[in-house]
Amino acid sequence: MVKRDILQKSPNVRWTDIAGLREAKALLEEAVVLPLWMPDFFQGIRRPWKGVLMYGPPGTGKTLLAKAVASECGTTFFNVTASMLTSKWRGDSEKIVRLLFEMARFYAPSTIFIDEIDSICSSRGEGSEHEASRRVKSEILMQMDGIAAAPAHTPPPIVMVLAATNFPWLIDEALRRRLEKRIYIPLPDAESRLELLKLNLKTIPVADDVDMDEITARIAGYSGADITNICRDASMMSMRKRIRGLTPEQIRALPKEAIEQPATKEDFEASISKISSSVSQQDLKRYEDWTTEFG
Repeated sequence: MVKRDILQKSPNVRWTDIAGLREAKALLEEAVVLPLWMPDFFQGIRRPWKGVLMYGPPGTGKTLLAKAVASECGTTFFNVTASMLTSKWRGDSEKIVRLLFEMARFYAPSTIFIDEIDSICSSRGEGSEHEASRRVKSEILMQMDGIAAAPAHTPPPIVMVLAATNFPWLIDEALRRRLEKRIYIPLPDAESRLELLKLNLKTIPVADDVDMDEITARIAGYSGADITNICRDASMMSMRKRIRGLTPEQIRALPKEAIEQPATKEDFEASISKISSSVSQQDLKRYEDWTTEFG
């Protein structure tokens, strides 16, 4: 099951596929990639981090960054979600976690990416916490401690645990300590928003009246996913106008050139007016406060 559903030999995502986030990329490269390229340097006090946590608002590229890490350093990539690690049968979830880490050691160097880790490793002692969740959490902590263990005179297998969450304040304190390097993935700045627009629209014709700098200014506070949604919606506008009032037969008979019209300034304005930012100022302050305390 682990090999079929979780193991990915090469996610095939590069740094260049991700707009902006230069600081996050540099931190991830230093924390994860360079120890693989320069193992002799990363010894003793410079040893690689046991685990890395990426946190921030939803839709900011955390999953893409994890895949890029695995691609750039050529590690085997284990893409894990909470549903994959849970079972209704007592004891099965812990077995899945043990098997996951055993396979990661076997295929080392490897990266275990646990998305939405807060859903399985929330703070202990909460009234809503299920016994099965506690057992899974304990097994993950034990396995992370065991990553560095190796027979005498044998270098330990290189296994990096890379986790992501939109709710860092929910994560268990013991796990937070093991995720030694914590990297905030913020909303895109102006330069990154412009890069995102160009990346999303590279295969879409755009009319001459579209001012990318103006759009960039208007979408301040939007996440990367929000910006992608705006570009997708604007690129569909010409098609919607063209097929309005037509029968299914007429729509099927339309040539591609008839609906492949450039996205106009009006199209982008309409899309921005109906797609709001998914992240509030209150949410941003909570991330900033957590970063000040634990980042």
